[in-house]
Amino acid sequence: MRVLDILNGRRDEKEEEARGKPSLKKGSQTGHLIASEEASAPKEGLPGLIKQMKHVLIGQPLPTAGLIHERIAKLQALAVFASDAISSVAYAPEEILLVLALAGSAAFTLSLPIAIAVVALIAIVTYSYRQTIYRYPQGGGTYRVTMDNFGDTAALLAGSSLMLGYILTAAVSTAAGVAAVTSAFPGLFSIRVELALVSLFLLTLVNLRGVKESATIFALPTYVFIFSMLAMIGIGLWRMVMGLPPVEAVASLPSAVIAPTSVFLLLRAFASGCSAMTGTEAMADGVAAFKEPQAKNAVVTLLWMAVILSTLFLGMAILAQHLHILPREGETVLSQLARGVVGRGPFYFLLQGATALILFLAVNTAFADFPRLASFLAADRFLPRQFIFRGDRLAFSTGIIALGVLGGLLLLVVHADVHLLIPLYAVGVFLSFTFSQSGMFKRWWTLREPGWQQGMIINGIGALVTGMVTLLVAITKFTHGAWMILVLLPMFVILFKGIRSHYDRVKAQLFLKEQTLPNFPLPPSKTIILISDVNKATARILRYAMTLSSDVVALHVTDDLDAARKLREKWVKYHIRTHLTILESPYRSLVYPVLAYLDSIESEAQKTPVTIILSAIVPKHWWEYILHNQDGLRIKTALLFRANTVVIDYPYHLD
Repeated sequence: MRVLDILNGRRDEKEEEARGKPSLKKGSQTGHLIASEEASAPKEGLPGLIKQMKHVLIGQPLPTAGLIHERIAKLQALAVFASDAISSVAYAPEEILLVLALAGSAAFTLSLPIAIAVVALIAIVTYSYRQTIYRYPQGGGTYRVTMDNFGDTAALLAGSSLMLGYILTAAVSTAAGVAAVTSAFPGLFSIRVELALVSLFLLTLVNLRGVKESATIFALPTYVFIFSMLAMIGIGLWRMVMGLPPVEAVASLPSAVIAPTSVFLLLRAFASGCSAMTGTEAMADGVAAFKEPQAKNAVVTLLWMAVILSTLFLGMAILAQHLHILPREGETVLSQLARGVVGRGPFYFLLQGATALILFLAVNTAFADFPRLASFLAADRFLPRQFIFRGDRLAFSTGIIALGVLGGLLLLVVHADVHLLIPLYAVGVFLSFTFSQSGMFKRWWTLREPGWQQGMIINGIGALVTGMVTLLVAITKFTHGAWMILVLLPMFVILFKGIRSHYDRVKAQLFLKEQTLPNFPLPPSKTIILISDVNKATARILRYAMTLSSDVVALHVTDDLDAARKLREKWVKYHIRTHLTILESPYRSLVYPVLAYLDSIESEAQKTPVTIILSAIVPKHWWEYILHNQDGLRIKTALLFRANTVVIDYPYHLD
């Protein structure tokens, strides 16, 4: 089967199919070439083996034309983009109670008003992001809104906030999932870090298989969690109305008063509860992943998410206050709540299992949006270009792998402790909320599009409230780790601008001002071949070198003068006219004597282009590579950043 075919619109598709060749599109008049699937897959040696293993782990590669088929419907999108926000009900109410515990058990009566305030803020932010989706249907969310309305620096600050938020999402959700497992099985608490790392690795692998496949895998656990939680809340509210006692006693001992109830303490509890809002921006960032009509489907899914999140969050707050549940070491509030409502029976373990799964799978929101956001930054040259390209399964593989690695490192640093991560969690997220709402406010004011008065009011309120929450979180959580985020954000901005500066310099140096390709005057070049002996590979490389330059030097580096003498005798015996230079290396070094030799050439003829040709022995089987030294690789690495130097590998294939 031919792997390169000309698309000239003159071939017969039926004839091609009869021969077993891939069919070609009609109508192309450009005469360009297209590589079939076989051309993209090495079949032999180590590369072929790696490719086969890759196909087993993440699946067969998909063509770029299949990208439209990877878009997902609303029910799948809810599992992908809303799992982070919905899963936060497993730990956000507990964060409120942990702060109120400082004022003693009497302060827990304030948890419900705080939860209502959080739900009100969810409604404001959700409606604001609805406006963003309709105005920026191409995706990019906060980053794109901020870029269009406030410029590079603000956009990079917003993008940095989101990226840090997604990294923390990966760590927080994984750690919270492990906490749900260890609550049901306390014996696993000692290996929680190992469980978290393995879980994150598996989720990284699943996401490399593509958005559509990961959405299919994650849909069932997400809906099991939603309906299990709704069932538990429904049963709990019914028991509360009927005046029935808890199935199991769950109230802890009254907590001692550490700090008096104050406005600052209440604001701190509210800030902790706002961790429930993380992930609400995901729909606006990932509009491009939805089926048509993309913007409408994204908005509908966003509203579903907000309703489900608010219902579960408020229901848990009501039941936790009714059952007098206090936070305790080794068991989550949700676990205590489930025991109080349904007891430690099959439904309890179903709920705990579903909770653990959705907390693990909430990482998928970060895996869906972090690589997409990174691709936007890379397209604007603020991140390496590798983040733009899609992998075999049309996912942004570089971003997925980067998120998996960074999330894993964070889990190691904090020992998979959710409570150490939460203070870091909300600052970046709410800062990005503030930039998004402020950007939309400015857009309404500047463009005066239809409905601008209403939009400006909504986004103005959103910007004001989220800005206040940002300051509140930064102040209340400053000594608990928020200071690290405030330090990291400007460092990220500086890094991104440095990357952009590099790409701008490269573009300026490579830019052609002339309308036609100029004839660059090049000085005579020198070609150097590195040899170890006189053999067939040497003969072949000599003939090739003579086609490149009339000034060819064979260079032999050795610490054995007897061997060098024998090599020179062979040189004479075979009547080789090329000049042979013997370079003695008394300290048995190879790379540095070669560099010194090149320095001497450069001093004799300044800026003379030098071509280094290395003979690369290619064995028949990949495992035979270990039997050959890697001198060529060492030399290439050393010469990589040397100006006016070209390195060529000339392979000699062994039978």
